Amino acid sequence: MDLPDAVMTKGRAGKPEVRAVDSRGSYVMCKYLDPKSMKPADRKRKLMLKDQSGKVSEYFIIPLKDAKRALLLTAESEEKERQVWNEAERKVEEVWES
Repeated sequence: MDLPDAVMTKGRAGKPEVRAVDSRGSYVMCKYLDPKSMKPADRKRKLMLKDQSGKVSEYFIIPLKDAKRALLLTAESEEKERQVWNEAERKVEEVWES
């Protein structure tokens, strides 16, 4: 198949690869704060991805000693709807806005 150069890349072994969309959607990134000081309680973050069909995937992002590296772990999705604290607006919000 003849593809435009804009979608071509090279893999680790130098073999050509096609950069293709797996899914599109929206995301929410959460951080964890100490409730008393409102300062970071931990360096980890939680990334929640929602694809076009509404399927949600959740991951913990754990920074490593090298600032350019992080460990991505699959998190177990919770059945219940959760809410998050919006620091900028100082209010509680649903994770996924309607």
